[in-house]
Amino acid sequence: MDKPVSDSNQCFTLYDVSWEKFEAIEAALEDFPRIRLAYLDGTLDIMTLLSDEHEDGKTTIRKLLEVYLEQKNIRFYARGSKTIGNIRLGGRKEPDESYNLQTKKEIPDLVIQVVVTSGGVNVLEIYKRIQVPEVWFWRKGKLAVYRLQDEEYKQVDRSELLPELDLTLFVRCANIADQYDAVVEFRNVLHQRQAEA
Repeated sequence: MDKPVSDSNQCFTLYDVSWEKFEAIEAALEDFPRIRLAYLDGTLDIMTLLSDEHEDGKTTIRKLLEVYLEQKNIRFYARGSKTIGNIRLGGRKEPDESYNLQTKKEIPDLVIQVVVTSGGVNVLEIYKRIQVPEVWFWRKGKLAVYRLQDEEYKQVDRSELLPELDLTLFVRCANIADQYDAVVEFRNVLHQRQAEA
């Protein structure tokens, strides 16, 4: 499976980092909110992800998804970027956004990653070990949806968690430059479709 890649220099990868060293680095950097860490089996990515491109993409996708969930009366719990993983799993990561659907759970049902840069850590492997059912990657205006099936992630054409979500519409609106306009357009189309049903 291909890893998302970027020409950006916003990610530094360190190898042969013990869990103890990782935790020490994590503690040393906890006062720097613009830095995100991903760790898997001795490989550590240190990312400065909070570029305008990253934050705008993340926020637009979050707003569109929450409009859809509210419109469809799907109970959800936004978990944000709460760090998931542990030493037993050999990995830990902060998702950009994460959600539980229907009930609160320890593991998110859906994780969203906005990829502006990437490093040496296979993010899907971390989420596989944690058993996150669905992961969405947003990269360069495109959405890739991965579903955990038979202990492996498979790229799918539709969200299995939200099978009625029109991903073509979602992506079109997520690519509207103005965030407010994107949400208004998405909400209007959803209302129109509901009225026609």
